Amino acid sequence: MLRDFPLDRLESDLRTEKVSEIFLWLVSQVGTPVSQSAAGDLILSVRNEAFGKDDSRTRGPNTNRRLSFHTDRCDVIAFLCLKQARKGGENELVSSPALYKAIREERPDLLAILMKPFPYKRHVVDKGNALPYCEQPIFSFCDGHFAGSFLRVLIDRADADPDCPSLTDEQREALDFLEDTAEREDLRVHFRQEPGDILFLNNWVTFHRRTAFDDWPELERRRHLLRVWLSVPNSRPLDEPFKANYGSVEAGSIRGGMPQEAT
Repeated sequence: MLRDFPLDRLESDLRTEKVSEIFLWLVSQVGTPVSQSAAGDLILSVRNEAFGKDDSRTRGPNTNRRLSFHTDRCDVIAFLCLKQARKGGENELVSSPALYKAIREERPDLLAILMKPFPYKRHVVDKGNALPYCEQPIFSFCDGHFAGSFLRVLIDRADADPDCPSLTDEQREALDFLEDTAEREDLRVHFRQEPGDILFLNNWVTFHRRTAFDDWPELERRRHLLRVWLSVPNSRPLDEPFKANYGSVEAGSIRGGMPQEAT
């Protein structure tokens, strides 16, 4: 966490777009920004757009609902908080290696399942991706390097789609146990990112989520964060099944993000 990004001074002297440019330049010193949309957007505004449940543009970051523990399609996530909600919108983190160890001790049979590939349906906004689904494990090791990766919403969508592989009862049990274990107080960190805070998360050892929030009635006061996905030069090697979703599995390679839609 980096604190005290000078939002007040910058927003009084410069346009909000300039704040985004400075933030993008700053996080680019950590890694290479990768696309977060089929249009190639390198910065995503995380705020409640109220598109509606059935709107194809809807994704977790542009709602005000509680999100489940998950990872994003990148090595490192960077968030800059511009405005906070009137109530709620707290961050919660859990260590994926800690989850791995707890499940190994209590349910090694389920851990073995979590280390095998699960189907992930293509996200509705991932329009540049030609694959209808991919398969990758929740926990994996490559050349001695651990990696945790999890987004249940896409797993459940694959399970519900007759054109994608269905989950077994054992896979559902393993996923439920994983999520139940992540709820344990001794494994979670809970905090609130305040305006001017920049948060970096290592996606391969951290699952994250956001609590639901109630916003301010005034548009200019509503919760607003900027998010960048980064591919970092000191990244770990990944298991081969990740190649379909990340483009590359080699340590230090440019990988992750969403492919751009052909025009």
